[in-house]
Amino acid sequence: MNALRKGAFFDRLPDEVEIKNAEQLRTIVASQIKEGEPTKLSLALEGGEVRTVTLAPALTASLLEVLRLVSSGRGFRMIPVESELTTQQAADLLNVSRPFLVKLLEEGEIPFAKTGRHRRVRADDLFAYKEKRDASRSDALSDLAAMDAEEGLV
Repeated sequence: MNALRKGAFFDRLPDEVEIKNAEQLRTIVASQIKEGEPTKLSLALEGGEVRTVTLAPALTASLLEVLRLVSSGRGFRMIPVESELTTQQAADLLNVSRPFLVKLLEEGEIPFAKTGRHRRVRADDLFAYKEKRDASRSDALSDLAAMDAEEGLV
């Protein structure tokens, strides 16, 4: 019961019991997955009642990702796509300094709105920038690997 009273994992790490619980549940859910099909789970409730829950593939994948994070002992934060973030929150998500993020905003790399004198970044705009940045980095690494292969360095 103690674990039920604790806060979410965005401001703390899971404890040993939560890690074991998450790993057990992750293993159970993963064993029921059939590629491209909904996942059916039967849950035994108090009093012996059994209910079947059907999870869409996207929901199953999301649940497994959360369980992977918890079972590895890591904290996480869930951010609704339509939420507005402060510059510090956005910088933390990109793993950059706040001044560097502000520079990106002012250069038009990421859209933002001003609330009074404070900048706000929509989560979906931040995620789109991150996806574009990560794809660009991946392409650059692929190009470097190809150049190394041509030079016989690999």
